[in-house]
Amino acid sequence: MAAKHKQTKHADTAVPEHSILLHTPLLRGARRLRIALVGLQGAGKTTLFKAVSSTAPQTGELTNTHRIYRSCTVQIGLDEASVVDLPSLSALHPLQDEDLGTLKYLLWGNERPPITAHESGAAPAPFEPPDLIVQVIDATNLQSQLELTLELSQLGRPVVLALNHMDEVRRKGLHINLRALSSQLGMPVVPISARMGQGIADLFRTAVATARQAICSLPQASSPHIASSLEALNTALKQPGIAAAFRVPHQFLLMLFASGHAYIERELQEHFGPLMPSLLSLRAASGLGLPRPLAEEIHADRHHRAATIFESALRPGPHEKEHGWRFWLDAFMLHRQWGLLASLAVFAGVLFVVFEVSGWIDSQTTQRLIEVSSGWQPQSTAGVVGRAIADGFIGLIGIVVPYMLPLLLLLIALEEMGLMHRIAFVVDRGFHKIGLHGGVAVPFLLGLGCNVPAISAVARSTSGRERLIASVLIAFVPCSARSAIILAVAGKYLGVLGVIGIYALTLLLIAVMGLILSHRQSEVGPGQVQEIPPYTLPNWRAMLHETWARSSDVLTIVTPLLVGGSIVLALLGHFGADGVINTLLTPLTQWWLGLPLVLGLPLLFGVLRKELSLLMIFQALGTQDIDTVLRPVQILTLLVFITFYVPCISTFAIMNKTLGRKQAWFSVLLSVGVALVLSALVRMVMRVVA
Repeated sequence: MAAKHKQTKHADTAVPEHSILLHTPLLRGARRLRIALVGLQGAGKTTLFKAVSSTAPQTGELTNTHRIYRSCTVQIGLDEASVVDLPSLSALHPLQDEDLGTLKYLLWGNERPPITAHESGAAPAPFEPPDLIVQVIDATNLQSQLELTLELSQLGRPVVLALNHMDEVRRKGLHINLRALSSQLGMPVVPISARMGQGIADLFRTAVATARQAICSLPQASSPHIASSLEALNTALKQPGIAAAFRVPHQFLLMLFASGHAYIERELQEHFGPLMPSLLSLRAASGLGLPRPLAEEIHADRHHRAATIFESALRPGPHEKEHGWRFWLDAFMLHRQWGLLASLAVFAGVLFVVFEVSGWIDSQTTQRLIEVSSGWQPQSTAGVVGRAIADGFIGLIGIVVPYMLPLLLLLIALEEMGLMHRIAFVVDRGFHKIGLHGGVAVPFLLGLGCNVPAISAVARSTSGRERLIASVLIAFVPCSARSAIILAVAGKYLGVLGVIGIYALTLLLIAVMGLILSHRQSEVGPGQVQEIPPYTLPNWRAMLHETWARSSDVLTIVTPLLVGGSIVLALLGHFGADGVINTLLTPLTQWWLGLPLVLGLPLLFGVLRKELSLLMIFQALGTQDIDTVLRPVQILTLLVFITFYVPCISTFAIMNKTLGRKQAWFSVLLSVGVALVLSALVRMVMRVVA
């Protein structure tokens, strides 16, 4: 049953700098690695699975049992693995009847061995047998769990040991010699903290490397007196017919039968009835002269060997009475509840940059450019085109300089320091509810400054279903331009409650739309193994390089569209088409939204830049005190519509590049539909309340 894989030999050649050594063939598609997670109750197996699972893992019952399993595909670098979280398992022998399904999966998967031919129903398990077993162990209770490890080593499959709760071991003043433990067991040992996400990436990298090398741990030999007593029975079981019928490692079959395993006895009786009297006689003879009955002696021997390995690996260590700041920061950042509070604190810091720092930069750059150009009111067609080009570039500067660059630098600095990876781990489960992984938390924060680099960041880190859902939802995140309108209008005319209400409505909408889109897109992407890097100081040169890489799309894609759109709309106004446009938009402005007819063109200009539409609203109404012209219900209706309809032409351009034309237009139509429905609902509710 030993796993058989071809060893890949790499030539001893020089690897160019900045190159990545690619291990081939990649474990994807039909070659996808199959990993089974096993462990005792409370070891942290399910916690580990949830930390890497997809947004919608499959669940079911193992064949002929009521034991629940969970499975999903997980991305591990360039490789993929099907990870199965099996029901908790205390031992392979003696084995509870309900645990038999787990053993059958580990041995055969969906392959029916000859001994199961007489059984009715499905194959022993609903999917293929694992290529590798990861046993999750509670390191604070190591000795008792090593007995299962010794049994798993007899299955003939590669095994990797995941020592969970290592932080608790160190806190108790103990030290586990990982190298000694690995050497004693003949299998890789990786320390992890599943609850805090630490060591998980190393664990799965080790699992992939172990599977590629096809390294199977050798079964731990029984004590000499047991091996001697089982010699005759061992020889009797070495019949080709028995080996072909059971398709399990011989040593494992021997120990199960010697221990009186009921399932093995039943199948031997069913298929090899004539041999059973002699086999039972030999087993009885093997127990003669032992201090205990044979089954008890085998268990006691396994217990003794586990204790011996435990004692050789465990040593007293320095008692960690005082922890450094990194420990306490991780204890806060990666805590299941407190970590959410820490994430909110980072969110508040990002908002501060958007609304304070970026606002000040905007006043010193874009606003001054607007003031300088305000006196230029050309009348000729050429002059109008020139002014439109200038307005387009001013709008571009207004996006990039005050909002995009500071936010990008801040978020990249937080990534370099390791904080964003921790936030992504903490919020992962919450994002799962809307069909996303926690890794998109950074682009969502980036969307508060500008949706364009946020969607570009999503395109680099996701694919397929997750890319579509995240991009569409980010289009509803209030960027700095929309936030400026919310604060300028709602803050002045509707008060603090009005501002909070708009943002609360936005969060609710994103959550609801996420649920709807996740159900609409049935294909589920793979889970992710999230890295928790050590805390480091940011490298400014790397930050600047990454900032350019993430913002270059604005210059190459958005600039031509922004300038071109500005020219088109300016020419419409120059040739007197604004009145025609306002008339054509009457069904929207007057009939649906209940707004003055003159607001049609300002709303249309919102596809270029939201602040521009606000300025045009002031111009169209002839005053900046819009409460003298509009009633509160009209102000709120206008705000809701501007907040949610078509983000801007720049966002459409980047979505067209990353998602394709069809999905980009789907996002546009969705945003228009949402804006129309929400603004109409708000209008009706406000009229009823008033």
